[in-house]
Amino acid sequence: MFDSLKRMAMQKLAEKMMGNALNPSDTSAAAEEGAGALLESIKSKVAGGNLDQIKDLFSGDDMESNDIFQNAKAKLSEVLQSKGMSAEDAEAEAANTAPDLINGLKEKFLSKDEADSEFNLEALSGLIPGNAADLLNKAKNLF
Repeated sequence: MFDSLKRMAMQKLAEKMMGNALNPSDTSAAAEEGAGALLESIKSKVAGGNLDQIKDLFSGDDMESNDIFQNAKAKLSEVLQSKGMSAEDAEAEAANTAPDLINGLKEKFLSKDEADSEFNLEALSGLIPGNAADLLNKAKNLF
C-alpha cells in the first residue's frame, strides 16, 4: 500500500506543481521528495502507534490542525526551496499543493470502489515491520 500511496502522492504533487517557477526536472524531483516525506511521516505515526492522527487526516474535515498535514506542508516548502524556489514562493506553493494532495489521498481511503480497496486505514498497522503493538506486548511479557 505504501508504494501505491507514494506513486499517487508523487503524481498529485507533480500535476499540481506544473507551471511553477522550477523547471520540470526540479518539479518532478520535488514531487518525489515531498511524497517520500509524507509517507515517512505516516510510517512514523504508525510505528509510534498514532493511528488516530492518520485516521483523522484521511477521514476528518480539519486537516489544517493535523500534525501530519503540517509536517507535509513544511517539508514540501523545504524541498521546493532546496530546488531553488524562493522561501515566499515555496511556502505559497506548499500551502496550495498540500491540501489537494491530502484530499486526493483521502478520496482513495474513503472510496468504495473495488480498485481502491488496498487503501484501507485498518490495514496500515500491519504494514510496518515490527508492529509497535506486538513489540510492546512482548516487552511487557519480559517483566
